[in-house]
Amino acid sequence: MSVTDVNPKQIVLVHGVTLWKVLVQGGGPSYRKPVSVAGKVYDRGMENAAASDLTAFVLAGGKSTRMGTDKAFADYAGRTLLARALDLVHSVASDVRIVGSQEKFAAFAPVVEDIIRDCGPLGGIHAALRGSSTELNAVLAVDVPFVSRAFLQYLISQARGAPEVAVVVPRSNGNWQPLCAIYRREFAGVAELALRAGRNKITPLFDEVHTRVIEQKELEGAGFSPAIFRNLNTPEELEAEKRGLTA
Repeated sequence: MSVTDVNPKQIVLVHGVTLWKVLVQGGGPSYRKPVSVAGKVYDRGMENAAASDLTAFVLAGGKSTRMGTDKAFADYAGRTLLARALDLVHSVASDVRIVGSQEKFAAFAPVVEDIIRDCGPLGGIHAALRGSSTELNAVLAVDVPFVSRAFLQYLISQARGAPEVAVVVPRSNGNWQPLCAIYRREFAGVAELALRAGRNKITPLFDEVHTRVIEQKELEGAGFSPAIFRNLNTPEELEAEKRGLTA
């Protein structure tokens, strides 16, 4: 587990620094510095490998009108945004799928197509959850290359620790991040009712289910910058980030 109540037997002091004692199979103990989060301890060193109780979906079905070309195949730091997103979610889930066009993306991973079409990202989330066989489902937009494995693991740990919630979603600078979130399958029912009623916005639905909101203060306390949610929507934004890499 990666988030747990503090167990005094696992806490030691080394040169005045509080560390978490972790037994390593086949060897002696390992000592790691925990991150305190709202009375809990988040130990980055105890992150799981790719999980079998989680399905990860990369949402790549957007029209990319502002980019002028399909952003999934836009190059950033020598790799496409799609390749970066797939590698990232493969690091936390053994079952990875793309939500988008079968014709366009079948060569890269199993594809889920929208059931209720032309409804934006909510339609993609609905299709993903309807096609999933796991309770936990990570949803990640293809155009957020600054999200890290550590942050996805943090979201997953929060979802595992709160089985009563349907959604675990960050909110930074007052902005929801529904395309970098964890959804339980039950959210599909709420999404379908909304879609069939012509309501395509995601965030109003968070008031209709039990939602765990990761606010900015918690994000920063756990060591994550709000800048990880920057997305690349235009050629100018993409070029600016490329220049930043070479500056």
